Amino acid sequence: MRKFMFLIAASLISGSLFSQDIAQWRGPNRDGIYTETGLLKIWPDGGPKLLWHYEGLGDGHTSAAVTSKGIFIAGMTDGKGSIYAFDLTGKLLWKKEYGKEWDESHNGVRSTPLIVNDKLYFLSSYGQLFSMNCSNGKLIWSIDLMKEYGASNIQWGMTENLLFDGSILYCTPGGPDAAMVALDMNTGKQVWKSEGNGENSAYGSPMLIKLGSAKILVSIMQYSICGFDAATGALLWKSDFKMDPDVHPNTPVFKDGYLFCTSGYGLGSVMLKLSSDGKTVTEVWKNPTCDPKIGGVVVLNDRIYGTGDRNRKFFCLDWKTGKEIFSLRDLAPANIIADDGLLYVYSETGKISLIEPQADKLHIISSFQVPYGSNPHWAHPVIKDKKLYIRHGSSLMVYDIAAK
Repeated sequence: MRKFMFLIAASLISGSLFSQDIAQWRGPNRDGIYTETGLLKIWPDGGPKLLWHYEGLGDGHTSAAVTSKGIFIAGMTDGKGSIYAFDLTGKLLWKKEYGKEWDESHNGVRSTPLIVNDKLYFLSSYGQLFSMNCSNGKLIWSIDLMKEYGASNIQWGMTENLLFDGSILYCTPGGPDAAMVALDMNTGKQVWKSEGNGENSAYGSPMLIKLGSAKILVSIMQYSICGFDAATGALLWKSDFKMDPDVHPNTPVFKDGYLFCTSGYGLGSVMLKLSSDGKTVTEVWKNPTCDPKIGGVVVLNDRIYGTGDRNRKFFCLDWKTGKEIFSLRDLAPANIIADDGLLYVYSETGKISLIEPQADKLHIISSFQVPYGSNPHWAHPVIKDKKLYIRHGSSLMVYDIAAK
């Protein structure tokens, strides 16, 4: 009997460890690459089947956070932000207002909710950081980063998509007192605070690099790319990355010891090589032409795919050298994700395209125009359970992309 009970306990522990239901910014690894199979390789005329859409989210550029149980998204109405929770059929389960949101320019909610099991984590454009219960929206804890850490807001509002590891939540207040902080996810209590180098946050979302037993947080701050020890918050290194305005919203990409960072407004891209212990970096190459502003990049087969801001092209760069393999004057600027070897490109014109990357060109397989919503097409697409989630302003659209 004791052995039987032990096996049951072990099974329950194993299940709790390996069945986490997580939804976060730009997919499982925060790199824009989704991992589903059995998807359509070509779309019908007019696009894949629209399963449902919801109208009435309010202003916002945030993506949907989709788990196996529900859909969570944020929007602003009359200057107030709200979190919306839907079931997988599109039924609104609850809506909770959380306070002031950005209505000063490029109006609307910026950040995508982070979902870890039954809890939601979110940062408003005014620095209100909070955790909610996913089942009913009940507030668990909240912190005003401006008051708690002396952070000053930035020109277009805080725009960070939160990062977690284990039971720790990381965020970037910025400023002289707390460049980054680590918090206990259950209570919101501080684990560590890093002064960094005194720079403000810069609209970016950090990433976590694992090198052997070391874990390094990488965040693009106001004037530099910074690496922090994830255990202590100590600033390990920084690499200059300056432009005017100081806007760095794209999440870095890490692969095989190399770190790719890119920003718009003509700044372009840089590749850094990390030392084996992650405590130093060296510059490998720069490319001034590939300069996505907010659309991010994806890396497939040692090739970087991204669209420019000042340089309005769709670029394919070699990962190792930074040299342009090819480019085309179409679709840019755009948000880009990938799944099963194909690119999903959501252009600022409202066109969504399914694209096959080929040796010397991009083959546009299918395209359709987003039918609902208003204002800029800035929200990044999401793929979950063979469905494509598209947010455009006040509208959320869900498409069936399962292969028949």
